[in-house]
Amino acid sequence: MPRPSDILDALESNATGRRVRTIADRIRAAAGRAVLVGGAVRDGLRGEAVKDLDIEVYGLIPERLERLLEEFGAVLTIGRAFGVWRVRGLDVDFSLPRRDSKVAPGHRGFEIECDPGLDYAEASRRRDVSINSMGIDLATGELLDPHGGRADLEAGLLRATDAETFGEDPLRALRVAQFAARFDYEVDDQLVSICGGFDLAELAGERILEEFRKLLLKGRTPSLGFEFLRVSGLLSQFPEIAALIDVPQDPTWHPEGDVYVHTLMALDRAVAWRERTGEHALAMMFGVLCHDFGKPATSEEIDGRLRSLGHDRAGAEPARAFLARMCASNELSAQVAVLVEDHLAPALFFEQQSAPRAYRRLARKHAAVGLPLTVLEAVARADHFGRTTEEAAAGRFPGGDHFLEQAARLEVASVAPADVVLGRHLIARGLEPSKEFGRILARCRDLQDETGLRDPEAILSQVLGE
Repeated sequence: MPRPSDILDALESNATGRRVRTIADRIRAAAGRAVLVGGAVRDGLRGEAVKDLDIEVYGLIPERLERLLEEFGAVLTIGRAFGVWRVRGLDVDFSLPRRDSKVAPGHRGFEIECDPGLDYAEASRRRDVSINSMGIDLATGELLDPHGGRADLEAGLLRATDAETFGEDPLRALRVAQFAARFDYEVDDQLVSICGGFDLAELAGERILEEFRKLLLKGRTPSLGFEFLRVSGLLSQFPEIAALIDVPQDPTWHPEGDVYVHTLMALDRAVAWRERTGEHALAMMFGVLCHDFGKPATSEEIDGRLRSLGHDRAGAEPARAFLARMCASNELSAQVAVLVEDHLAPALFFEQQSAPRAYRRLARKHAAVGLPLTVLEAVARADHFGRTTEEAAAGRFPGGDHFLEQAARLEVASVAPADVVLGRHLIARGLEPSKEFGRILARCRDLQDETGLRDPEAILSQVLGE
C-alpha cells in the first residue's frame, strides 16, 4: 500500500498540487494547519490518482483564512455558512472543521457549526465511513487516522466512522452502496443495520440519482451495491427493482436464476462496455438495470414453459416511473425507455433476418432520443451475457455481432439515415406548402427506408404516382 509521502510526492508532480503545497506552507506560517482529507487520501492509499482535493484548515478563524487565500488569487465563497472557499483558477476546496447536526424532526437539512479549534479526531467523526476519515498533514506528511481507516482499507471493509453521527443523513446509505460497488468492499454488519433504518423518501430525487450515477458509472461490480441495498432492506424503497426478486425464468434461457439475479449479472457484464458507449454510458447502464422491469407483470406459464411475452414493451413505463422519482432529465428517461422497449431487437433481427428497412426505422427511433444503435446493442449484449447458458459462457453473441455488422453496412450504426426528400424538392415540383407536405414527406421517408433509394426525384415519382 502506498505511503502518505507517496501521495505528497504525487501532489508535487502537477501545478495544482504544487500550488496547494505552497498555500499549505503559508497556512502553517500563520499558525494554522492544512490537512488533505477525504477521498483524495483514500484513493491515494489505494494507489489510485489523487484528485478532487479537499483541504481542511485548523487553527485559523474564517476571516483570517479568507485573507490568507486572497494572497493567491480572487477568493470564491462556496458557502460562508458551510466554511468553504476556493481560489479562482484552483480546483480545490478549502474548508474549516465543523460539526454537523440534523435539524429538528419534520425539517430537512443540517445545522453547520464551524470550529477552527476542533482537533482532527473530533472533526473527522462526521465523516461517513472510516476509509474516508483519514487525513494527511500537508506540512509534516503525517497520516491522521484516529478511526482506523487504514486498517479497514487494507481489509476491504466499509465501517461507520461513528455509529451515532452516521445516521444524520440517509444519503449515506446510498454512498455505502456505491462504495461497495466501486471498491469491491464488504459492508460491516453494524453499518448494514444502521442503513436499514433509513427512510430514503427524505432525500431529494436529484441526490439519489447522483449516487446511482456513481454506482453505475464507477462501480467495478455494480451487483455488490444492489446486494447491499437488498440485504439492508433498502431495496424495498425501489419497488421496480425489488419486484424482480423471485420472479422465475425459463431455465433453458436463464439457468442462472430469477430476474433479479439475471439483472445483477447483466450489470456486472455491462461494465465492460461503458467506455465504448461514451457519453451514453449512463443511459446504457440504466437500460441494463431496467431492461426486465416488465417481467414481473408479464411472466406466466404457457404450455408448460415460463414466458414473459411483451415484457420489453411493458417495461418502459416502470422505467420511466423509477427515473421520475429521481428527477432524471426527460432526455435520460426517454433514452432508457427506448432501450428497454427495444432490448430484444438485436437478437430478434438476427433470428428473423430482418430487412434493411427495419434497421433504418430502428435507427430513426433511437436517433429521435439522441442514441446511436451501438448503445442498444451494448444493452442487448449485457442481457445476453448476464446468464449462464453455454453460449454466454463461451463468449458468443452472434445476434449482436450480426446486428452491428448490418447497422454498419447500412451506415446507421451511429446515425439515422438523413431524409433524402425535403420540402424544397416538393416546391420544385410546383406543390404549395400545406399540411399535405408532412404526409408526403412521411411517405417519402417510408419509401426511402423500404428501398434504400437515395435519389429524391425517384422517390417522389413513386410517392406521387408519376
